[in-house]
Amino acid sequence: MKKILFLLCVIVCSSFDNEKTLKGTWEFRGGFYNGKLDAAPKEYRLQRKYTENSYDAYLLEKGQEPQKYESGKYTLKGDTCLETQTYSAQQSKLIGVTVHYLYKMRHDTLVLQAKLPNGNVEEDYWKKVKGIL
Repeated sequence: MKKILFLLCVIVCSSFDNEKTLKGTWEFRGGFYNGKLDAAPKEYRLQRKYTENSYDAYLLEKGQEPQKYESGKYTLKGDTCLETQTYSAQQSKLIGVTVHYLYKMRHDTLVLQAKLPNGNVEEDYWKKVKGIL
């Protein structure tokens, strides 16, 4: 009986664990940019591979090696994803800048919403995929 109560206590306590993660591979499925539809590209795919506290973003074209176009660090606090870009293959004004995204998980979809430092409003949809990268 003590073992059962102990296991039940462990299960209940672990369900209140505040340490969340986006760990896994996510593929861009489109979104909205300043209120206008931003469809996912058809010629290539965009994926992000998240670890416990960082991510690498890749462009994937059929018959080509994946091209890393961005890296960064992130932290989840409540309903906010604090994301700081650390690398960009293109010129970027966001390197070292922390962007505050409101994030939601809907089944296998990650929704990120933010007002960017330049004033643009972004809402992105990323679907969790298995082992593409």
